[in-house]
Amino acid sequence: LVLNNLRDRVKLQTDGQLKTGRDVVIACLLGAEEFAFSTGPLITLGCIMMRKCHLNTCPVGIATQDPELRAKFSGQPEHVMNYFWLMAEDIREQMARLGYRTMEEMIGQTQHLEMNKKGLNYKSRGLDLSPLLTPAQELNPEAGIRNLTTQYHGMDMAKDNEFIELSKDTLESGRPVVLESSITNLNRTAGTMLSYEVSSRFGEDGLPDETIHIKLKGHAGQSFGFTLAKGIFMDVEGDANDGTGKGLSGGKIAVYPSKDVIAQGFVPEDNVIVGNVACFGATSGKAFFRGIGGERFCVRNSGALAVVEVSARI
Repeated sequence: LVLNNLRDRVKLQTDGQLKTGRDVVIACLLGAEEFAFSTGPLITLGCIMMRKCHLNTCPVGIATQDPELRAKFSGQPEHVMNYFWLMAEDIREQMARLGYRTMEEMIGQTQHLEMNKKGLNYKSRGLDLSPLLTPAQELNPEAGIRNLTTQYHGMDMAKDNEFIELSKDTLESGRPVVLESSITNLNRTAGTMLSYEVSSRFGEDGLPDETIHIKLKGHAGQSFGFTLAKGIFMDVEGDANDGTGKGLSGGKIAVYPSKDVIAQGFVPEDNVIVGNVACFGATSGKAFFRGIGGERFCVRNSGALAVVEVSARI
C-alpha cells in the first residue's frame, strides 16, 4: 500500500488474539490503526471458553437463547469498561516508554521491533523478518503511512434521498404514502437511509405496516432493503442482487417478475429472482420472492418470515 501510494486512503484494522496493551502496541507499530477485540471482552463477561457457541448450550448464558441458561449470565457493562480502561492505561505506559504521545505518531514505526531469537527452533531459524520490520517510510518517503485522506462515498446520489424527500410528510405526520420509481443495480442498500429516518423519529416500533409503500421496477442492487424498518414496504417488479433483506428489521419486501415477462413464457420457479444470502441476520419483518433464491438463504435469520419458490443449495 505504501509503495503504491494507497496507504493514506484506507484504515487498517487488525484482530486475532489481541488481549493486552502490548498486543495493541505491537499491532500499531506494524501499521494498524484500528483494533478488534473478541475473546478478551467475552472473558470479562463470564465466558469460560466451552466452545459451544453454535449449540445453544452455553453454560454461562452468553451464546444461547435458552431462558434457563440465559438466567445464568452475570456479565455487566462495567466489566468490559474496566477491561478497556486497564488496557488503555497499559498502552499509555508503553507509549511513554517509546516516546510517543499519540497512537497516530506510533503507526508503522517498526524500528522499535525486533525478532525474538530466543524462541526460534530449527524451522523458524531460517525466517527473515526484515521485510516486515523495515519502516514503511523508508520504502516510499513521500507516501503517507496512516489514513490521511477521506473518501467520497456518493451519499448525496443515493436513491434513498429521493425516497426521503417524497416521504417527508409521512415522516412528520405518519400518513400513508405510495411511491413509484425505477431502480438499477447501481442503487445499493436502497431503503436503509429511509429506515434510519423512520427509526430516529418513531423508535423501534416504527410505523404501522405499509405506511410507506415503495413500488419499484428494474434490478435492485446489493443489500436491497438492508435493515428495513417497520412500516416500510418495498416491492420490486424485476429482480434483486445479493444481500436482499439483510438484517431485515420489521419492514416488508417483495420481489417478483413482471406480468409481461411471465406472459412471454418466463417460469418463476425455474429462474433466480434474488441473489445469495437473502435475509441474512434478519430479526423481524416479511420477505416474499417469486422465483429461486440464491445460496445461504435466510442464514442467521432469527425472526423474519421469508417465502421463496425454490431455495438454492445451502
